[in-house]
Amino acid sequence: MAATSFSVTKLFQPLPLNSTRSTDNNTTLLGNHLKDNSFFLGSTKKLCINKPFSCPQYQRRSKAVFAVSEAVKDKKKLNNDSSLSNLLITKEEGLELYEDMVLGRAFEDMCAQMYYRGKMFGFVHLYNGQEAVSTGFIKLLKKEDSVVSTYRDHVHALSKGVPARQVMSELFGKTTGCCRGQGGSMHMFSKEHNVLGGFAFIGEGIPVATGAAFSSKYRREVLKEADCDHVTMAFFGDGTCNNGQFFECLNMAALWKLPIIFVVENNLWAIGMSHLRATSDPEIWKKGPAFGMPGFHVDGMDVLKVREVAKEAVARARRGDGPTLVECETYRFRGHSLADPDELRDPAEKNHYAARDPISALKKYMFENNLANEAELKAIDKKIDELVEEAVEFADASPHPVRSQLLENVFADPKGFGIGPDGRYRCEDPKFTEGTAHV
Repeated sequence: MAATSFSVTKLFQPLPLNSTRSTDNNTTLLGNHLKDNSFFLGSTKKLCINKPFSCPQYQRRSKAVFAVSEAVKDKKKLNNDSSLSNLLITKEEGLELYEDMVLGRAFEDMCAQMYYRGKMFGFVHLYNGQEAVSTGFIKLLKKEDSVVSTYRDHVHALSKGVPARQVMSELFGKTTGCCRGQGGSMHMFSKEHNVLGGFAFIGEGIPVATGAAFSSKYRREVLKEADCDHVTMAFFGDGTCNNGQFFECLNMAALWKLPIIFVVENNLWAIGMSHLRATSDPEIWKKGPAFGMPGFHVDGMDVLKVREVAKEAVARARRGDGPTLVECETYRFRGHSLADPDELRDPAEKNHYAARDPISALKKYMFENNLANEAELKAIDKKIDELVEEAVEFADASPHPVRSQLLENVFADPKGFGIGPDGRYRCEDPKFTEGTAHV
């Protein structure tokens, strides 16, 4: 990728909503009568891109990455006219963002240690490097809002407020986990925090998220629950965007103007398949306008840019203006999972993104703008280290599920396979689970 791709510091709106630019047959046409009053560029059936995207296999996007926010424009205008600050965050907001990102990173690093020590089993997919996306979006939500994740779901759950000890216990397969040890790494769920699950297969969560958004709209418009302005965020990767569920749900969400934000965490690789090799048009955000919703591409390694776009998307969903598709270009610092030796990606590419660590970038911003000092951030680092250590100790000391729990939550009968001839639940027969793996 060109070195300037992520160096854009001026945030602006590519085209004004009231644009009436005249065009000829060989130029891009933006609808002349956009009546949407939102801050988004928006889309109409006339929106088209006449310049095809092309690049070599390891070349990244050459165009600049924009975070679009009217608030940012206003702040910069005020700063040009007066001495008012143009900071994107307050000190309190900055510390909250930093703490959440550090929690995600430290938690995942500890997961790697515990996995290699044999405390976790199966596949474990870590989120290192992508923290700006989870923090930038989820920390804007209310408790009643819903989040739907993928198999890379630990940090989404943490950002939504699920306690670290519950997430770690779930990874250990213990009864104190958020799913009582039955979900594991790829299936985090919390009714209390409205985390509607991680999903092992790509695309599985998008219909669930669409249904959750429909529920919010139904409660507000049909059941007349005026205070139900809940929104849903669906997180998924670039590899999912070639799957049928993605397109079907974009269509349904736009058709019914559902309060949902589709967040594409484009880390450029679907396991070992380069996004540029697998997708005819790698610019995923353009699929939004194709279905009649705004689509945006943002620097997913910059939590402040992500947050500005997320603000507008959330506000748009809450006021009933419908869905938004946001493509966050990010990068994972580890292999696809802890079983992946990560030998397919170019070392130069990995080094390029490692130098753009989102946590380091936020720390630099806070120092340069006098929002925090070294001692304050070190205190947060220490607090998080202690919290993660305590989560491990708690999970390690927690009990394993009893064998009779194995078939619970599988069938409509909460006890499993029903009642035997003796009148007892079949799963309570000691011989019932012979031959199955002991939890």
